[in-house]
Amino acid sequence: MKRTSWLWLVPTLALVSGCNTALDRARSTASVTVEPQAKSDLWGAVATAEDRDRINRLGLAWQEALTVAKPKHAKEINSEGLLLKPRSGLSRPEPTPGSYNCRMISVGKTEPKAPVFEKFKPFFCYVLTDDAGVLTIVKQTGSRRPAGRLWEDDDPNRLIFLGSLALGDEKEPLAYGEDPARDTAGIFERIAPFKWRLVIPWPRSGAKLELFELTPVADQPEG
Repeated sequence: MKRTSWLWLVPTLALVSGCNTALDRARSTASVTVEPQAKSDLWGAVATAEDRDRINRLGLAWQEALTVAKPKHAKEINSEGLLLKPRSGLSRPEPTPGSYNCRMISVGKTEPKAPVFEKFKPFFCYVLTDDAGVLTIVKQTGSRRPAGRLWEDDDPNRLIFLGSLALGDEKEPLAYGEDPARDTAGIFERIAPFKWRLVIPWPRSGAKLELFELTPVADQPEG
């Protein structure tokens, strides 16, 4: 009886041993899956709540700006082609570093006395890159000179611009976030071969949209 009483334990021990082996094998082959961080989380952590809201309301800025400006300026708006058409961004929005011919157009207004459509004199701006591949844009001339960094976004057809303004004879713009009154946020897109635009929704100038067109200078400076 004693000898027989031990026999029923053999299959049980074998079963337990088999389960432990399977668990050990599962533990050894298990891998930890880490979800990649959303690109919008990176620039969103830097942008102020006000600028995140401006970017999120970009579609509304386009709609209201064009609705107000088209009755009197339809011909001028149409002549600008893709520059003044929403949702015109193409793939590969990253600009090539170098010097650019730039011009600005403001559309719509948030203040009664502001013009609903205005073109400004052309100027030069520059796209810079550092060793890490970070792209920045600097407006080189004028009394209001925005400068800032381009951030990757979840939307592969656009980059996010976060920058600030240099005023008057200031040599350097303030860092983004240093003076909220100068902070500037927008969307950077490629809209045609060798043509980009920077769209600033709800700027502090009294417009509803500010659009900067960028085309590379033909003769790039050496170096």
